[in-house]
Amino acid sequence: MKIITLLIKITFIFFISICANAAKIEIKASTGILYDYHSGQILFEKNPDERIYPASMTKIMTALVAFDLLKQKDLDLDDKFIVSENAWRLSKSGYSSMFIMVGDEVSVEDLLRGIIVVSGNDACVALAEGIAGSEEEFAIMMNSKAAEIGMTESNFTNSSGIDNINNYSTVKDILIMSNYLIKNYPEYYEYFKETEFTWSRTGGDPITQGNRNPLLYKNIGADGIKTGHLAISKYSLAASIYKNNRRLISVGSGFESKNSRSKESRKLLLWGLTSFDTVQIALKDENIYSLDVWLGKKKNVKVHLKENIFRTIPKAKKKYLKAKIIYNGPIEAPIIKNEEVGKLVLSFKDEIINEYTLYSSEDVKRVNILSRIINSINFLVWGDV
Repeated sequence: MKIITLLIKITFIFFISICANAAKIEIKASTGILYDYHSGQILFEKNPDERIYPASMTKIMTALVAFDLLKQKDLDLDDKFIVSENAWRLSKSGYSSMFIMVGDEVSVEDLLRGIIVVSGNDACVALAEGIAGSEEEFAIMMNSKAAEIGMTESNFTNSSGIDNINNYSTVKDILIMSNYLIKNYPEYYEYFKETEFTWSRTGGDPITQGNRNPLLYKNIGADGIKTGHLAISKYSLAASIYKNNRRLISVGSGFESKNSRSKESRKLLLWGLTSFDTVQIALKDENIYSLDVWLGKKKNVKVHLKENIFRTIPKAKKKYLKAKIIYNGPIEAPIIKNEEVGKLVLSFKDEIINEYTLYSSEDVKRVNILSRIINSINFLVWGDV
């Protein structure tokens, strides 16, 4: 067995909590969570399984259902839906609205921007009815999607998140939903960083409204995601920042005020940036090393992993992160491309934290009989493979 210690390249860019290894932080919220997008590690959590009323964070799922249909070509951004009286009733004082009118024909793209940027409850209902026929049927689609992506503690009863005791979730589930959105729909995620939306309404002057996410205006790299507010659950925010090639996602609920929501969410995200580094170990399908080959037409075979490997560690602790390749070598030819040939073992402070299978990146054919005899003699005499 051969063991090769690798030098880990640090790129400033275990789902295991590592907050115990960094300076503590506290936020003024009932429940919260902070997550490193690249490594999949939770950096902070406070009552992450506590049931909350997600309010307008519900609209992330409303958008996801539409994005799925767009991807499947069952829906088009240019498709238009007719606004019902039911949807229009939410276009009035006391509700977040894009101010659509009964009988308006509104494109899917405008409705999505009305939902994502200005948090329009009326846009949610119009989109839900246009897609599923009724908001009740649309809620079934929302719950199906939630189950599909692993949101085990959530239930949706409407498309907007307005008052309903059976419309509930947790910050952990909202994180799962937000992470899924960013990973699977980067092209549509661009809507979430728009700071304003102008609705060129029928029969009236255009209406321009700003994005309700306060972090978009803070110059910290925020590019989403969604605010929420209900009297019973106070203020909430799912947020993401992308800075220095790192992405962090936070979700908090139970903030006492708009100002507290903004201040505490910003504090948590910046703490994650300044207290931790994200280390790039390897990228999917990228050759990371060459291993010795025995009796092959090539002396070495290149190897790769079938997944991206990142690790998040407290700052000043990078020296404790080690990577080793372990394999039974030299590897005897023939070798088939994508054959399992070894393991990449990660350890932190000499404790193994994970193992990953290494795969050959190429075929290596076996040498002919004469060459095998010569190589065998060389090995017996000189120890040369």
